Amino acid sequence: MPTSFAPPATEAHMAGNSILARTCLRLLRAPQLRWLFDTQLLLELFVCSNLAVLAGDIVLAHSVNQFRKPAEFIPLYFSAAAPLLLLAGVAARWRWGFRAAWRDIGLLVGALSILVGLAGVLYHLESSFFAERTLRSLTYAAPFVAPLAYTGLGFLLVLNRMTAPRTLDWGRWVILFAVGGFFGNFVLCLTDHATNGFFLKTEWIPVLSSALATGFLVVPVFMPVSRRFLDLCLAVLALQAAVGILGFWFHLRMNFYAPGVNLFERSVYGAPPMAPLLFPNLVALTLIGLWELALHMPEELPSQRGLLNWAVALAIDQAEN
Repeated sequence: MPTSFAPPATEAHMAGNSILARTCLRLLRAPQLRWLFDTQLLLELFVCSNLAVLAGDIVLAHSVNQFRKPAEFIPLYFSAAAPLLLLAGVAARWRWGFRAAWRDIGLLVGALSILVGLAGVLYHLESSFFAERTLRSLTYAAPFVAPLAYTGLGFLLVLNRMTAPRTLDWGRWVILFAVGGFFGNFVLCLTDHATNGFFLKTEWIPVLSSALATGFLVVPVFMPVSRRFLDLCLAVLALQAAVGILGFWFHLRMNFYAPGVNLFERSVYGAPPMAPLLFPNLVALTLIGLWELALHMPEELPSQRGLLNWAVALAIDQAEN
C-alpha cells in the first residue's frame, strides 16, 4: 500500500489564504465535527440515506401501475427497513464500539441489497425485452438499469467492511463505484429520453454530461494522477451537480404544466422529478473517494497546490488533534 504523505502543518498551508478560509478552519476544528472527517462513516451515512430516499422513488415509479404485482413491494419494504438496521449498526460501532455487530449488519444488508437489485433488473427486463429482444423493447420497457442502484449500494456496504479504510485502495474503489453510477446514469438518460425522440435539445445535456464524468473520473482509478488533475475532477463534478439541479427544475416545471389532478399524479405519469438528483448524489460519493485519494498522494510544490490541498490539510489536522 502506498505511503500516506502528510503535508506541512495546517496553519502553514493556510498562509496566504483568505481570512475567511482561516476562520472556517478554526470552526471545523471543533470536536463535535470530527465525524465529518471520517470517510468510512461518511460512506456509511451516504448508503443509509440513499436507501431511504429510494423508498420515495419506488413509490413514484411503481405507482404507475398501482403496484400491480406483489413483487413490486419488495424494494419498498427493503428501503424502509434497511436504513434503520444500518443506523443501528452505526450506533453500535461509533457510539458503543461494537465493530462486529456493525460488520455483520452491514454485510447482511449489503448482500440483500445486491440481490434486490439484480432481481429487479431481471424483473424489469422481463416486461418486454426477453419477449422481443430488440433495442426498441429495451427503450420502452421498465428502466432496467434503475434497480442496479440497490446493487451498487450493497457493494459499497461490503467494500466498507472488506477493504481497509483510509487507504488508497479504499478511495479508488469508492470512485470506481461512482463511475459505475455515472455510466448507469448515461444509459438511463439515453433510454429515457429516447422514448420521446429527444424532443427537446436540452435532453442531450445529461447524456453528454454523464459520458464526460465517466471518461474523466475513471482515470484516477487505474493510474496515478496529480492533485491538479483532481482539481479538474472537481470542476467536472461541479458541472454534474449543476446539470442535476437544472434537470430537477426542468422535470418539475414540466409536471407543473402537465395534465393531471395533482402534482403527485403528474410526477407519477410525467417526468420523474427525482431522477436528475442522481447527478449531485453521485457527486457526493465521488468527493468521498477523491478526498481519501488525495490524502495518499505525495505533497507537491506550493505553486502546484490545488483546491484539494486545503481539505487534505484540514483532514490531517483533525486526525492529529
